[in-house]
Amino acid sequence: MKFKHTSVLLHETIDNLKPKDDGLYVDATFGGGGHAKYLLSKLHTGTLIGFDQDEYAIHAAKLNFADLLQEDSNLRLQLVHDNFSHLKEDLVKLGYSNGIDGIYYDLGVSSPQFDQADRGFSYRYNARLGMRMDQSQELDAYQIVNQRSQRELANILYKYGDEKFSRQIAHRIVEKRKEKPIETTFELVDIIKDAIPAFARRTGGHPAKKSFQALRVAVNHELEVLQISLEEAIKLLKPHGRISVITFQSDEDKIVKRIFKKYSEVDLPRGMPVIPDNLKPTLRLVNRKPITASASELENNNRSHSAKLRVAEKI
Repeated sequence: MKFKHTSVLLHETIDNLKPKDDGLYVDATFGGGGHAKYLLSKLHTGTLIGFDQDEYAIHAAKLNFADLLQEDSNLRLQLVHDNFSHLKEDLVKLGYSNGIDGIYYDLGVSSPQFDQADRGFSYRYNARLGMRMDQSQELDAYQIVNQRSQRELANILYKYGDEKFSRQIAHRIVEKRKEKPIETTFELVDIIKDAIPAFARRTGGHPAKKSFQALRVAVNHELEVLQISLEEAIKLLKPHGRISVITFQSDEDKIVKRIFKKYSEVDLPRGMPVIPDNLKPTLRLVNRKPITASASELENNNRSHSAKLRVAEKI
């Protein structure tokens, strides 16, 4: 099975983890394994735990990394088919309860998920409305579009897609589904186009882009599970362990920035001579401002344009 995906900020993400032999590392969003392959190339011994809730990605990884899945390998990869919000629980099950040396996230949808038309992620292919990263999950875009109230739909489109015509689109969806259920991506695209004024459709890219993004985020609870996972990951890190997070949406970046700030800054009473251990910061920010793609990467990988990388170290 092919699962080709060009990794964004590849060297910056992994090099900032400062990989060391015999370390235990976690790839929270394994995908096509690009970051994993580079990390493993930096090590002679050690273990990488790869998480992905997409069964296609896990199956492809078992084929592409077969030599590293052996029990007797000095450099070992273990794959976990699960959402990264269950990090601690799954690591304990695997026998890793003493902490990790590094973890990284490459958030968002991978290229193969968009390219598999039948997954219903893309407004460029006609398919049943899906957008599930975990194919075993019941909730999908079809259910949200056809069952949520007009107000709920408008809130989803505005909150997760920053769609300024969210109310108009939600109203149009509700009116159209009275005739029959909205089943396919192209049906939804046509509804969105009809709801957005002509002048607005002429700029800003595809008119359905923001709405599809918002529905995908809602289907997969992306912002909620990100917050849960980051909190767990920080607690799991060993002293001097590092965490790298690549985001592609402003809401994702705000969550990462806020949580990193929460653990790296403390409010101390004025005049306190000694900082008590329970008030000391947990993290040190490796980069104050997010790392973005180089000019060369921007030219060769369109997905990198909106990417931001933040890195922190456990104190």
